[in-house]
Amino acid sequence: MINELNKVMELAYDAFQSYRHTSGSRKKEFLFAIADEIEALGDVLLETASRETHLPVVRFAGERARTCGQLRDFAHLVAEGSWVEAVIDTRIADRKPLPKPDMRKVAVPLGPILVFGASNFPLAYSTAGGDTASALAAGCPVVVKAHPSHPETSRLIAGAITKAVTKCQLHAGVFQHVEGNSFEVGKILTQHPLTAGVGFTGSLSGGRAIYDYAAHRESPIPVFAEMGSTNPVILFKDALIHRAPEIAKQFAASITIGVGQFCTNPGIMIGIKSSVLNHFTSLLALELSMVPAYRMLHEGIHKNYLEGLDKVLYDKGVETVYHAHAAGDLVASPVLARVKADTFMKNPDLHHEIFGPFSLIVVCDNKQQLCEVWESLKGQLTTTLIATDHDLQSHPDLAEKAVNIAGRIVFNSVPTGVEVSNATVHGGPYPATTDQRFTSVGMEAVKRWVRPLCYQDCPGFLLPDELKDDNPLGILRKVNGNYTRDPLG
Repeated sequence: MINELNKVMELAYDAFQSYRHTSGSRKKEFLFAIADEIEALGDVLLETASRETHLPVVRFAGERARTCGQLRDFAHLVAEGSWVEAVIDTRIADRKPLPKPDMRKVAVPLGPILVFGASNFPLAYSTAGGDTASALAAGCPVVVKAHPSHPETSRLIAGAITKAVTKCQLHAGVFQHVEGNSFEVGKILTQHPLTAGVGFTGSLSGGRAIYDYAAHRESPIPVFAEMGSTNPVILFKDALIHRAPEIAKQFAASITIGVGQFCTNPGIMIGIKSSVLNHFTSLLALELSMVPAYRMLHEGIHKNYLEGLDKVLYDKGVETVYHAHAAGDLVASPVLARVKADTFMKNPDLHHEIFGPFSLIVVCDNKQQLCEVWESLKGQLTTTLIATDHDLQSHPDLAEKAVNIAGRIVFNSVPTGVEVSNATVHGGPYPATTDQRFTSVGMEAVKRWVRPLCYQDCPGFLLPDELKDDNPLGILRKVNGNYTRDPLG
């Protein structure tokens, strides 16, 4: 096994020597070709993904569109070229007491990137998902460690990417697909000296293990692991007075979408005790009772869900508001529980994510206690404020507290669903992610796979096109503190 994995990484590193210099226009052609090949798989891809995950075919029609859309978005990004953030500070020969050198900075690709496929999104976060798309856009070859819960889907996608590599006449090592159920495969690839970075979407235990593998290398490398979140929701009284039925319907759908197997599932909801909060809780339970129970992705996730429920629902002080016991292999029914804030604060087990269609309502005595509960939760991908303008104007400090809690603050909507855009932040303080400075979704995700490189007093003929005086690519650059597309005078 070690010899085979060595060959994989050596091929990827060999591919890096040429792929790192591939122009934005050629990378655009390549990323478009991948999207085209994935779409050419047709219904076979959707049906295979549905069979392997127990999720409906219509779910994968949407996920395929998202996957291909983000590939094409990255293609447009790299073809335009300004994403490299070129900076030029020109020489000042007569500066006293010493001349100022010519300094030019640009982002350059890291090298071969290892991507771990995710179990819950076989298309959008897996073999050709955001990690792979952004790394290829950055100029880095990719080695995908396929997730064992959907191997056939992963093979289909890998075949599509390989066809695109051939069609675009790129080095065969630009993309490689590795399978294996052993944790040892992931460890060997993470610690291989030619691996330059890692992308991971999954559990806290899995992400932390990979992070530790990388940290114990002779030369540590960055690991960008997205490891889930409870995504706390703050329920303001005025909003519940005016919109409780609507909010209950929205959040019942959010809690149960994809059988709750979203890293942005609203797992904890926090409010101040009142008859209005009680009414909302009853409405939410009613809405959940109308959602059928479905099968989860695989046995491991189902087992963890049931064990998580046992830890919470049978804890002293936790009230089960709604729980329809579901029958059938891997079937998981929606569950809603409620707990008083003081009990919640005393039991760290209640603070942890339960991956599935579950949410816990924490009832606080007052605003101070609400803040204590909210701030006791560790780093989050999202936090949501369900509030009227009156609520927010009356409590401006709460909106400010949200800044320290999560990477994305959601107002009057549900956290499930992560838009692919230039402004998206899908990340957050640890343990939501291992590096809160970056996002794993959206165009800014490309910045994970590059490093800044400075050229000092470099002869013009050796400079990359992004830094040449005449700006042959026409990109936006920061020249002596001002943004411009103009060539140097």
